[in-house]
Amino acid sequence: MKLALTLAILCSVVGFSKAQQPAAPSVEALPAVKPATDGKVWGALVYATNDAKGLTGSTEAAPAAFADIPGRLGKVFPYQRFEILGQHLQDVFREYESWVVPTKDLFLKVDSKGPAEGGGMNLHLQFWRDQQVLVKTDAVLKEGSPLFIGGPKWREGQLLFVLVLQKSR
Repeated sequence: MKLALTLAILCSVVGFSKAQQPAAPSVEALPAVKPATDGKVWGALVYATNDAKGLTGSTEAAPAAFADIPGRLGKVFPYQRFEILGQHLQDVFREYESWVVPTKDLFLKVDSKGPAEGGGMNLHLQFWRDQQVLVKTDAVLKEGSPLFIGGPKWREGQLLFVLVLQKSR
């Protein structure tokens, strides 16, 4: 009898304390907040080669705004042909990591460190292949000044990663 009375009191106390708690706001009532961004970057995985054939039929076209990239790559790397294997346009968030993923095997993690003095963005970059970090570096990325990262040798050439800060409107 004492056990039944104790359980009845306990149940009424628990029920009373639950009734006293304010109701949680519904998910529908909360405004949707988009994370703050520092800008957008375009990233591409490029196959550089001197082979005239290249990888026929397996490449993607670059956006018109980045048409001068092959000419710039030719000044830095000793190759004559540059083909885009994958590309990705990505927001760079202030408080969150961003991933530029042009292919399933090679990708770039981008962490914004805020605006750079003189314009552009301070970035911490990690170039990944599968689950392995190949390169970690800090860089300032400015409009009109792409960043080129030389990747591993592949087939008859080399893989390159290109990162471009999209022009603000």
